[in-house]
Amino acid sequence: MKKINVALVRLIQFVVFVVFTFVVIVYFAAIVFIPLDALVMISKLLSVVGINTFVGALIGLPIVGYLGKIVYETPGLVSMVMETGMDLVKIGKEKVEAFNKIAEAIK
Repeated sequence: MKKINVALVRLIQFVVFVVFTFVVIVYFAAIVFIPLDALVMISKLLSVVGINTFVGALIGLPIVGYLGKIVYETPGLVSMVMETGMDLVKIGKEKVEAFNKIAEAIK
């Protein structure tokens, strides 16, 4: 019976690990996809006006770059976003390691 309990703890530990890994990947991927989405939206907006999509993307690229520069120059914003992501990693690691104590208590 103890082996089944340990196996269940390890299974739940794996599920928690997968969930936190997914959340961290989504969080950092959003940082990349937000500027790309802004570029797509600007090029689509310019295509509505009558400018070709390729030309709209070429026009939108400096606009998105300027917006990124504004975000980068905002005091503390980039470090706060990165700290939040690293906190997610630390919390996930702590929660996964907490299952080791439970498994040792069962043995």
